[in-house]
Amino acid sequence: MKSHFKNLLLGVLAVLCMANSLSAQEGIDFSVKGFLDTYHAFRTEDPVDWMSSRTRARGEFRLEKDGGGMFVSANLVYNALLRDLSGFQLREAYAYWGNPHWDIRAGKQIISWGVADGLRVTDLISPMDYTEFLAQDYDDIRVPVGALRVRYLHNSWSLEAVTVPVAEFFKLPTDPANPWSLGILPPEVRPDPTVKNMEYGARFNCSLSGVDFSLMALRTWNKMPELQVDHIGYRRLSVVGGDVSVPFGNFVFRGELADNIDDHNEHQGNALAGLDWYPGNDWNLSVQFNQTFGAGERTSLATLRVSKALLNNALTLSTFAYADVKDLGIFNRFSADWTATDQVHVILGYDLFYAEKGMFLTYAHNSEVWIKLKYSF
Repeated sequence: MKSHFKNLLLGVLAVLCMANSLSAQEGIDFSVKGFLDTYHAFRTEDPVDWMSSRTRARGEFRLEKDGGGMFVSANLVYNALLRDLSGFQLREAYAYWGNPHWDIRAGKQIISWGVADGLRVTDLISPMDYTEFLAQDYDDIRVPVGALRVRYLHNSWSLEAVTVPVAEFFKLPTDPANPWSLGILPPEVRPDPTVKNMEYGARFNCSLSGVDFSLMALRTWNKMPELQVDHIGYRRLSVVGGDVSVPFGNFVFRGELADNIDDHNEHQGNALAGLDWYPGNDWNLSVQFNQTFGAGERTSLATLRVSKALLNNALTLSTFAYADVKDLGIFNRFSADWTATDQVHVILGYDLFYAEKGMFLTYAHNSEVWIKLKYSF
């Protein structure tokens, strides 16, 4: 393992040296940023064991000249509990070109649509990594996809087209050594990587005085596998929907709606309404209600976010809760984020799980205390 990391670090240093040389000789803008973080959590219920223990180095590299360039984001990870997850992880790697009217990206990238906070309504292109369920930063849960994305920008509106030649799907934990494991699942059958099975869609976004809204259409797959006789597989979906955001005073109303239509012409609706309140004095409160209806299992999910900055913004206290309205389950993440310096954060937290049935039942005994240290550069 040590030899593997040494070779990776030497390779990274070689790339940095070459990039600096190009920057000096060809007038290419080159920038590097990233962070080091370490995260450790242990269960507060029997058997009071480790739930997570991982350390990561993230590097983000950008080469740019005349509006075009390349962006690469990668991790070096050491996971003490799940050794198979240790090593080099390429996150994003795409080429881009842009001017005041066009923005084109091709390669491995994260694509985010919609206005929901921590919920998926029209945000259906980049799937999720559920290796540790929701007990990760939401940005870390997103899975990049290999895609071509083209946006046309014109004053108050934009039009975006996306194509994904080979779809990506949710990452589910099945390793018995993982405290978040779902257990042994039936064999997975993914769609063949053919032109017929590629994903594609478009989104129109408009910003007017007092309202932002967007409309979207997407030919995709359901990203969470479903049990089908002797295997788990995926359904082809056509999705149409949109979102809206309206500020008024210290409030912002957010709404999102999607109609998911499978190839058997069965419809499932997904609707969200949210309200953000900024009362001042560094308070932020946000509530959302999400309801699915139509074909398939119905779900009702609510969220509550409350945060307060203290000590001249050096300390931020926050809580973010998911509530399963139908089955009365809850997942609530409490955290205290202390900014020791502009580069150093110390974050303490507690994740509370409660459920007697429903979507949180699998993790009803996974309540945990955790600490995260982060240095950004």
